[in-house]
Amino acid sequence: MVDTYFREAWSNLTRSGAPYEWSVVDIGGNPTRAYNNAPATLRDVWRGAVAAFGDREYLVYGDERRTYAEVQDDVQALMNYLHGAGVGHGHRVAIAMRNYPEWIIAYWATVSLGAVVVGMNAWWTAHELKYGLEDSSPKILIVDTERLERVRPFLDEVKAAGLQRVVAVRHEGETAPDGIGWSEAIAEGASSPACPEANIATDDDLCIFYTSGTTGFPKGAVMTHRGASTNLLNLAFWPAMAGEARKLEVIAAGESPRPAAPPAPMVTLLAVPLFHVTGCNCSMLPTTAAGGTFILMYKWNPGEALRCIEAEGVTNFTGVPVMSRELIESPAFTDHDVSTLTGLGGGGAPVQPDLVTKIEKGLSKSAPSTGYGLTETNGVITVNSGRFFVAKPTTVGPALPVMEARIVDETGTDLPPGELGELWVRGANNVRGYYNRPEATAEAFTDGWFHTGDIAFIDEDEFITIADRAKDMVLRGGENIYCAEVEAAIFSHDGVRECAVFAVPDDRLGEVPGVAIVLKDGVDLTSDQIQTYTAERIAKFKVPERVWFLDEQLPRNANGKFLKRELREQLLGS
Repeated sequence: MVDTYFREAWSNLTRSGAPYEWSVVDIGGNPTRAYNNAPATLRDVWRGAVAAFGDREYLVYGDERRTYAEVQDDVQALMNYLHGAGVGHGHRVAIAMRNYPEWIIAYWATVSLGAVVVGMNAWWTAHELKYGLEDSSPKILIVDTERLERVRPFLDEVKAAGLQRVVAVRHEGETAPDGIGWSEAIAEGASSPACPEANIATDDDLCIFYTSGTTGFPKGAVMTHRGASTNLLNLAFWPAMAGEARKLEVIAAGESPRPAAPPAPMVTLLAVPLFHVTGCNCSMLPTTAAGGTFILMYKWNPGEALRCIEAEGVTNFTGVPVMSRELIESPAFTDHDVSTLTGLGGGGAPVQPDLVTKIEKGLSKSAPSTGYGLTETNGVITVNSGRFFVAKPTTVGPALPVMEARIVDETGTDLPPGELGELWVRGANNVRGYYNRPEATAEAFTDGWFHTGDIAFIDEDEFITIADRAKDMVLRGGENIYCAEVEAAIFSHDGVRECAVFAVPDDRLGEVPGVAIVLKDGVDLTSDQIQTYTAERIAKFKVPERVWFLDEQLPRNANGKFLKRELREQLLGS
């Protein structure tokens, strides 16, 4: 049971006239909760940050350091260049690169034009990048060296789908036909007239992030300005509520609450990709809105992260739970001063109860935290942290103020508290659907309610516990891997008769994909050959780490569907 101050604090912050007051509005023909005070567009968020924090340090990458004002100069120059290249309201600009500062500059320039960012998964193979570019039909591709080499062989095909120019980031030598280097694009834009002001509406498209598909093909989730700005308030609500609850507790004890000290400037270390909602919507956007400093890593390394936390005075760390565990369990942990950390949690995967305790005991200022959300909700549905998380460490927290949550059975009928069923959610931060996929949108949304595919229950305090998944999916260290996509890649091998992909427990990553295969008569393959073949067709993190070859057909039900739970028990004994 959570304490009484929780409910009173929640009520104080959402009542009429309060910062998190909400109303029911019409979104897509559905009555939907929305914050009254959310920013109208993401362009407003960026402009507000530049106006308020222009001289503050914004982006840090290695030895590179840039203020908000300096970044804005490049944002405006890129806006001018994109406009001159024919990019306008509603057009798409694809970004395919690792976490370079240019990713963020390209994001702000694109959304400020009223155009739509297509966040390409930088781990995708050439085949997957080709699919994403053909599916989203961007006018411009902004790409780093590694991704450019992957897409170069099929650029002519992608141009037939609408691609007009390629902007190469941190690349030396030839870019691509009709291509240009980043520095040249910025210089050209800086010497061009300022582009005209775009007319951007709250419910206009903002960004497309791809989610792995249950049918073997990724789906582009279309986010709106309203959805992303709603997520900003969702993220801000929980710490505000926790502070209000603490104040009420002090008053109830007969003491006078101390005036709140000005918050220390936020310094965020990002360890997850910007092409995910965790990295972009739940880390980059709130850090920017608060005037914080955003630190980018070339790639994840616990030792380098600890060095950076100490050197930069990092206050917030954004990673998946396995990264938080690697930090706090690192032999070098006690060699570094991490006292500035006020937040160490994780999204994209459950935070195990033992990790909650380790964070609470291991960091003087840091409270353990978790959040639950999906790409389709622009970020978080729930948050749980601090003493509330310690009190209920197996839960992900309650649905945030503008998020309605319900548990339903297979027919879509509501179930009572405490009973397991599929979690459906509705709120202003839901995406508007899947790009060019009306059937998939209709399957995943009912009257604005998004079917999460997660099996859950809601307790008497309205805290949600995620128990299982309805979707055939592996959750590898925060990355969703849909089994159908991996199976499609393996089935394309001429020697494979049957295959079934399923989750295999892993101490570090939580789960990894495994596969059981039945080969065609006369075919002889090894695990290494299957893994190499698969890695040529899908991103490496999706490749099965364990491979079993079976002599008999895979177990199946009367409809011919593979019985994966039975198969898993047969092979793993659990």
